[in-house]
Amino acid sequence: MKVILLEDVKKVGKKGEIVEVSDAYARNVLLRKKQGVEATSANLNTLKLKKANDEKIAAENLAEAKALKEKIEKGSVTLKVKTGEGGKLFGSVSNGQIADAVKEQMGIEIDRRKILIGTPIKNIGDMSVDVKLHPQVKAELSVKVEAL
Repeated sequence: MKVILLEDVKKVGKKGEIVEVSDAYARNVLLRKKQGVEATSANLNTLKLKKANDEKIAAENLAEAKALKEKIEKGSVTLKVKTGEGGKLFGSVSNGQIADAVKEQMGIEIDRRKILIGTPIKNIGDMSVDVKLHPQVKAELSVKVEAL
């Protein structure tokens, strides 16, 4: 029997795949636990429409991420922090501080976990950090650290 999987099933297949399984396994396990539906023409058409819709949404998300990348790379963020002698910071600049500064200064809300700092920022000056906006889109944000 052909079955369209509604969720990932170990050793059978991934969500959205059409798999061939024994009739008993399909009726007693997959259909009963609502892990799959029988591959009728109506269900196949529904699956096709759902995949087309998912692809459209993914393309829109990618386009939004690219537009946001351009906006982020055009601007820069300035952070004012306490420093000691020689321009050394007390501690380091965190992802949360950068995310808050981006929200205040640029009006863009970015999740702090999406900001990737290569080496800790412990000195005054201009740095650049990566912001992962989408699995395929990474923006470079310029951060200027100044003393209070």
